[in-house]
Amino acid sequence: MIRNRVTVSGRVQGVFFRDTCRRMATARGVAGWVRNLPDGRVEAVFEGTDDDVRRMVDWTRQGPAGALVADVAVQVEPPEGLRTFEIR
Repeated sequence: MIRNRVTVSGRVQGVFFRDTCRRMATARGVAGWVRNLPDGRVEAVFEGTDDDVRRMVDWTRQGPAGALVADVAVQVEPPEGLRTFEIR
């Protein structure tokens, strides 16, 4: 089990980034959350297997149709044992 926190910048709000992220994470069995930040970025936490978390981080580098991702910052954190994925 690993945990990554990502901060995504670019045109990532108003393009269904959070909803698509939630659906993809839930389908992969990845726990965590995603939220909009006041400065226009999106922040997400992913907890799960190495492969599943890596796939979610890779997905954030493109995002959903309509998104234009400029940068993704990734931080490795200790897992907290989250069990669901939610939009905050």
